[in-house]
Amino acid sequence: MTLKLFISAIIKFILGVALVGLLIFLPAGSLSFFNGWLLMGILFIPMFFAGIVMMFKNPDLLKSRLNAKEKRGEQSLVINWSGLMFVAGFIVAGLNFRFNLYTLPKGVSVGMAVVFLVAYILYAEVLRENTYLSRTIEVQENQKVIDTGLYGIVRHPMYSVTLLLFLSMPLVLGSVYSFLIFLAYPFIIAKRIKDEEIFLEKELDGYVKYKQKVKYRLIPFIW
Repeated sequence: MTLKLFISAIIKFILGVALVGLLIFLPAGSLSFFNGWLLMGILFIPMFFAGIVMMFKNPDLLKSRLNAKEKRGEQSLVINWSGLMFVAGFIVAGLNFRFNLYTLPKGVSVGMAVVFLVAYILYAEVLRENTYLSRTIEVQENQKVIDTGLYGIVRHPMYSVTLLLFLSMPLVLGSVYSFLIFLAYPFIIAKRIKDEEIFLEKELDGYVKYKQKVKYRLIPFIW
């Protein structure tokens, strides 16, 4: 662990909390938005402790996870679309609360919060299985194909988990309208996966054989 990495991680964490908070509570016009606090809690509390664990156990992984600068134009476009989806989805959820539009029962939101936390545990397992994971599309030095654990079920378990995470977010916020916006994510991530696999076939030894072994990209028996 280095001081520079620690400061960078803390700054990005604080900025993330502030940004998401503004996007949810400013449109809501109130801090009494229970669903907003529920999402903030299940999103950032586990993220904080996961960051601490990575900082001490695997600072290189944390550093790669903090790097979001894509070199491939196709992937930069995908990231921009994802960012737009999040901004629009959070704002709509806040407006949903402000104008007292149809809101899902609290039991549904709490249930989806449980689904979110289960997905977070799976996220941690993916990081444990594959320490080469980066937020950008790249092949690191001495990187090997991982084909065990969740990687023996689908080729991109990280994206499978984020699918659960992101689709549960608007339901935690109680907004059906926000959920309709987040339904763009499966299409966005499918585009990212297709481009990523073209890159990995060329740059990562053994990836072509891995594709033959593990048939499904994102969802078992479907795609």
